[in-house]
Amino acid sequence: MSKKPVRVAVTGAAGQIGYSLLFRIASGEVFGADTPVELSLLELPAAVKAAEGTAMELEDCGFPTLTKINIHDNADSAFEGVNWALLVGSKPRGPGMERNDLIRDNGPIFVGQGKALNRAASDVRAVVVGNPCNTNALIAMHNCREVPANRFSAMTMLDENRAKAMIAKKAGVGVGEIHNLAIWGNHSSSMFPDFENAKAGSKTVEAAVGGRAWLEGDFMVGVQKRGAAIIAARGKSSAASAASSCIDHVKRFMEKTPAGHWFSAAVPSDGNSYGVPAGLIFSFPIRSHGDGKYEIVQGVKLSDYARKKIDETTKELLEEREVVKELLAR
Repeated sequence: MSKKPVRVAVTGAAGQIGYSLLFRIASGEVFGADTPVELSLLELPAAVKAAEGTAMELEDCGFPTLTKINIHDNADSAFEGVNWALLVGSKPRGPGMERNDLIRDNGPIFVGQGKALNRAASDVRAVVVGNPCNTNALIAMHNCREVPANRFSAMTMLDENRAKAMIAKKAGVGVGEIHNLAIWGNHSSSMFPDFENAKAGSKTVEAAVGGRAWLEGDFMVGVQKRGAAIIAARGKSSAASAASSCIDHVKRFMEKTPAGHWFSAAVPSDGNSYGVPAGLIFSFPIRSHGDGKYEIVQGVKLSDYARKKIDETTKELLEEREVVKELLAR
């Protein structure tokens, strides 16, 4: 392999999402079979031993693309010279904890990681998976002023994949037939999975599923509450599906989006798209240029119903920003 290695940092590397994610990155699935991968695993000191076990398993797979694994309990050393920082680790929501408590508890983690990226990595793209991912990404971005804001994103691909799977099942078609289903706004129960502009093959989604009632009812609630349903059924939060969606997220940014298509990602609002205030990390329909650069898709038609849903999720993100305003470096 003559290509320059891609350095990838994964935080929360010993956790369930990290475990599901690392082997697929190491295998060459993301960056290609001809691109060497160097992994940098970041964990809390108490979890370093578990990360060492994961590293042993990675070595035992014998992936030709995996050329180096380093384990760190310090963000500065973990992020040194990385090209991609997958910020998976975050404090989970505990019993009786309100969302604003979770936001406050995670804030300092992402202040520290943003500052570490600022010091250690100049050519980096950061993807925030750890929840609440939109506002965690906002905090990290504000504390990493040397890196352009458009290199920060938060993952809503899991929501898109969930929505596509539900529609495909209802319509009796393959998931690959569902396209242009954008997630708007926050990765929370306020998100808007935009079925109005999505297609199932050549049909509108509404036509494919036999009407709008299911889409506004069971579908909408099903997508918004899917994470909670998985916890109730499994006793644990989504892990393999979150990792798989993170892979999809990175690949979508690395590959050129086909003409007329788009995907979902939460990125900094430019202030000129769909009335979303500038700077919010907001999920939009995105089109990638194929080199990590992207654009927010313009001209998507929004009904009054869609506009109302987008306004609701925008309001929630503004409220979250207010909660963490003291953590946003000027």
